[in-house]
Amino acid sequence: MRSLYRIQPALIGFLFLGAWEVGVRVSGVATFILPPPSLVAARFAQAWGDGTMMRHLVPTVMEVTIGGLLGGTLGLLIGIGLGLSGAARRLASPYLVAAQSTPILALGPLLVLWFGPGATAKIAICALITLFPMAIATLVAVRDADRGLLELGRSIGTSRVQSLLLIRLPSARNGIFAGARVAATLAVVGVIVGEWLGGSAGLGILLNLARGSLFDTPLLFAALLQIAILGVSAYGLVLFVERLTLRLTR
Repeated sequence: MRSLYRIQPALIGFLFLGAWEVGVRVSGVATFILPPPSLVAARFAQAWGDGTMMRHLVPTVMEVTIGGLLGGTLGLLIGIGLGLSGAARRLASPYLVAAQSTPILALGPLLVLWFGPGATAKIAICALITLFPMAIATLVAVRDADRGLLELGRSIGTSRVQSLLLIRLPSARNGIFAGARVAATLAVVGVIVGEWLGGSAGLGILLNLARGSLFDTPLLFAALLQIAILGVSAYGLVLFVERLTLRLTR
């Protein structure tokens, strides 16, 4: 029964792909409108074989890594600061919410104008889009740390730094990693948005080429598949680090 539960997602995926393949073949839909999965898989393999996918994947991975780490670290520090200080929280929270409400597509052209169409603008977009979920999740987790443990710490004379390191952060671990999982997937979105706005290489650029000058719909789907794989990988990496820290702190 447990093994069946584990293969259910893969089984649903195979059923979906099978229905998609049969539906396209039977209906006779043109491949430039909706290619069958078999054609997408062949184009995906071809893009890897001729180096197209690797050429565009490497800069995207680099930008996601740098931007995600930068935004995540800043969000963690901001969240800890706001979680510890009620005055700072009341002062900064409205601006944090307002900034989060601003669509990244609206800020993207400004960042490209300021930093140019190179990697810096894409890293900045990625950092901004990951900063806010990380900051909010950390703020809430640090603020709502176990009150009983905090009172116990005060009773034995722990300092604020000791209270943060020994009580608040361990108590906030689940909340912080929940924010990190959201931020990891958003990091990919932020970089793809930045690449749409300009540049010479990246999966977002490949999307533009496939739907524009190349008019290659199977390649467009192959690029979307690679973006999905990258997002799942980023999420899985955060999940791995979370489980690793749980084992190390037991």
